Amino acid sequence: MLESRTHEEAGALWENFIISERIKHNAYSDSYCNSWFWRTQQQKEIDYIEEEDGQISTFEFKWNPGAKYKYPQQFIEAYPNSSFKVINRSNIEEFLLDL
Repeated sequence: MLESRTHEEAGALWENFIISERIKHNAYSDSYCNSWFWRTQQQKEIDYIEEEDGQISTFEFKWNPGAKYKYPQQFIEAYPNSSFKVINRSNIEEFLLDL
């Protein structure tokens, strides 16, 4: 279904789906965390951030498993102990089910 969409539409739908499912998963598993997104004035961004017990985990969602992504240097400098992961079609279950 997403293959018939434009690149921008597919990406937005993919992000929306994953974030919605992650929020549901966290609620059902009684995992309480703060969640945000991050974007600079230069349009550098991180799609989804979770903070739990002081640990910051960041995620970038890509429909295409081969898509490249560069972690924003500004975020690394501001939050040096944060973790980062790209989520795509090949590892979505791991992210949504905490495998």
